[in-house]
Amino acid sequence: MAPKHLNRRRHLLFGAAAVLVLLPSGSSATAVEYCKKGRDYPVKVSGVEVVPDPVVRGEPATFKISASTDKNITKGKLVIDVAYFIFHVHSETHNLCDETSCPVTGEFVLASQQTLPSFTPPGSYTLTMKLQGDSNEELTCISFGFSIGFVTPNPII
Repeated sequence: MAPKHLNRRRHLLFGAAAVLVLLPSGSSATAVEYCKKGRDYPVKVSGVEVVPDPVVRGEPATFKISASTDKNITKGKLVIDVAYFIFHVHSETHNLCDETSCPVTGEFVLASQQTLPSFTPPGSYTLTMKLQGDSNEELTCISFGFSIGFVTPNPII
């Protein structure tokens, strides 16, 4: 029979292994803030997932935004702005119906996949996304941070 301290250590190792198995891998929820705190936006964002996190330069990254609305949205656009620290570095606009199925009502997911160039500087970025309706009314506006890692994949030869 093993001494008590070895049994205790074994139980701790098994417990730690069980916790690690139960943890989600590869991605985690990203903290989201509304642009105008206290504003009652018609589209509520419940979460953002960035995969992989941190983003790897030169490889596809997926941004999934989970949201819901009581409105029936048939048209709209997503306006995305990206800042590196405090410097604006990128803007793009997408047709809402290209990013999710229209009409939009109830719960939905906006998913966008991008491959950042291998020369993109590593570090902390902030993405601000505005969802505008048919007559450019602001349906929601959120911002969240993401990071780009220091590792660049090796080119295939």
